[in-house]
Amino acid sequence: MKNHIADLSVNELKAELRRLRENLCDIEDMHAYSGKTSVHIGGKTAQTMQEDFEEECRELNEKIAEIEKELRSRGAAEAG
Repeated sequence: MKNHIADLSVNELKAELRRLRENLCDIEDMHAYSGKTSVHIGGKTAQTMQEDFEEECRELNEKIAEIEKELRSRGAAEAG
């Protein structure tokens, strides 16, 4: 991702940052909703789903941080 980031313009970085933030929000919303359903799943499945959720969020947060760092290094304001 780091090499890819360096190749993007500031506008492309801001667009990617918005996309990643939206993806993170969507994943968190889906996770919150799935915890409110009345469908029973086994403990092992629930544990695996939680681990997958945490890993995906961690990866997205790392990518977001990389882009924010690149934008700061270029003196560009972050996209909301």
